[in-house]
Amino acid sequence: MSNTRKSLPIGTVLDCYVIIKLMGSGGFSLIYLAEDMDTEEKVVIKEYLPRKLASRTSGLQVVVSKDAREETFNNGRKLFYQEAKALATLKHPNIVKVRHFFLANATAYLVMDYERGTNLGAYVKQRKGGLSTAFLNTVFPPVLDALSLLHHRGHLHLDIKPSNIHLRPGGNPLLLDFGAVHQFATTRAKQRSQVVTQGFSPYEQYYAAGYVGPWSDVYAIGASMRTCIEGKPPPSAIERHAHDTQRPLSTLYKRRYPLYLLEVIDWAMEVDPLLRPQNAGEMLEALNNQQGRPDYSDLSATVSGKIDYTKEP
Repeated sequence: MSNTRKSLPIGTVLDCYVIIKLMGSGGFSLIYLAEDMDTEEKVVIKEYLPRKLASRTSGLQVVVSKDAREETFNNGRKLFYQEAKALATLKHPNIVKVRHFFLANATAYLVMDYERGTNLGAYVKQRKGGLSTAFLNTVFPPVLDALSLLHHRGHLHLDIKPSNIHLRPGGNPLLLDFGAVHQFATTRAKQRSQVVTQGFSPYEQYYAAGYVGPWSDVYAIGASMRTCIEGKPPPSAIERHAHDTQRPLSTLYKRRYPLYLLEVIDWAMEVDPLLRPQNAGEMLEALNNQQGRPDYSDLSATVSGKIDYTKEP
């Protein structure tokens, strides 16, 4: 058995879909472009194949690695299915649409609509930041609206970053990759793994007992917006918590962007989650009303240094 993950060969048939090519990969999955043989429409198929837990035999079957526990793999596959079920119930024009999910080859598959466009992460890298106010106001309010629905249904995304936002023609965004989605309010102790992206994950998300909530997704949105302006990810939240050298956007870019926009991003990226917008709807309202951020100076003086927000109450 190989220690590397083999992708499914071109032409492989899964259910009623035929694999066209491998599109990408992550720590827990492989992503394929495929075609629905009944409708001849292109689809995206996500295969559960965690890098550290499993690989593929000379055939198509997925097998658990010798140094991994089968129970861990099976629990992860169950959570992969939970992602599919969560997505299937979320009908929103800016959330990727799930068509089907099924078991095959000793693993699980998630079938989604294929959408033309480009990845926001790649677009920011290509443009080296400096994206306009109009661009930010085209992309992020719809993403926040989609996230607000997710929060309203009692779920968190917990892996928001530019590479998980797809830009369709005209800049119409699509929120992708719900692999870390789970219910709140809860700790992350029972999750299959810590899903953390340096620069985009908030401080509380680095700890298994961290008290994550909608405010955690809000931080990641703020970090993604800041990246669109600066062309690079912000410092990690761990670094910022130890010694915050990140200067407010409202100071750095006040001559290039509206003050309300910069203030909302700074607000979303507060290290202390009590000082952020508490959900996506609150952040969206501030952007739509162009009202900036509230004055939390009194609250900050009261709570600073007294609450351990790496643990649930």
